[in-house]
Amino acid sequence: MTTKVLFRYSHTVGFLANQGRGFNNPVDVALDSQGVLYVLNRAGPEIGIRLAYKRVTICTADEEYLGEFGTGGTGEGQFWWPSALAFDSDDRLYVADEALQRVSVFTKNGDYLGQWGAAGSGDGQLDRPSAMAFDREDNLYITDSLNHRVQKFTKDGKFLGKWGELGDGPGQFNMPWGIALDGQGDVFVADWRNDRIQKFDPEGRFLQQWPRSESASGNGAGQLNRPSGLAVDSEGLIYVCDWANERVQVLSPSGETLASMRGDSVTSTWATDYFQANPDEGAARLQANLDPEINPRGEYDREVSANIEKLLWGPTAVKLDGQGRIYIVDSMRHRLQIYRKGG
Repeated sequence: MTTKVLFRYSHTVGFLANQGRGFNNPVDVALDSQGVLYVLNRAGPEIGIRLAYKRVTICTADEEYLGEFGTGGTGEGQFWWPSALAFDSDDRLYVADEALQRVSVFTKNGDYLGQWGAAGSGDGQLDRPSAMAFDREDNLYITDSLNHRVQKFTKDGKFLGKWGELGDGPGQFNMPWGIALDGQGDVFVADWRNDRIQKFDPEGRFLQQWPRSESASGNGAGQLNRPSGLAVDSEGLIYVCDWANERVQVLSPSGETLASMRGDSVTSTWATDYFQANPDEGAARLQANLDPEINPRGEYDREVSANIEKLLWGPTAVKLDGQGRIYIVDSMRHRLQIYRKGG
């Protein structure tokens, strides 16, 4: 019997801003040891005027803006298609870049420390690294998306192992995206084009997958349509950004659907301050219909999410803070929607 778990919307952090207090197409968020948020802004397309918008924003869950670092480019410490963030045990921040096929390393203050990685399909080489997660020994797991595999490295970039190949069988992948580890060190991978989550032991041996049925793809409870980011909490609950269904699903360790979050956002403090300082834009916003009546083609019609502002639109990552907060990166609306677990 499935036990219901309550998840309630808390608040929103962020709104569209090219620089400063806001985000521009955020794709990932990471928390340092003190719970400070680091938000990765992809901010495409890659043209000169937009390169400065590619950055990491530093803030708190209470909407305190602490600064930012980084810029677009191909030089040391710069970003082109930044895709993922992860902290090691010493609070060094690692940034994966899909276009530059590398991992760059920074202090938590944004000082550049170095980089590693090279393009290719050999051991330790990368082709569109999409997500990262550290284990307790500071080994780094990376979803190597277009090589259809997971690779394991030391934090200094030394190759330790790999598993996976193109396919749809157990242990195979088709463009894996998100990755997360549970308390036992088992590895969960969002197998994007196969519309499933796979679980492995730390050495890459296949353990199980969700959904278990052959009809995995869809928009029903427990079905997935292009899963992106994911996380696993201390109880073994699995949080999945169900990207093409515009929702985050919460699954039990056995794969039962416990909750589905579609978005409940209200205006963030940063946005409210902006509209107060720009009253003409604030007045136009008050006159706009942010919750229009739409005749959907289906329950998870993307047109619905694109037109109803409170809903998630392109959720790319979900992270947890150990205090019952769930951070959802709402990429197309340039914000984080924060929920709380309880009840």
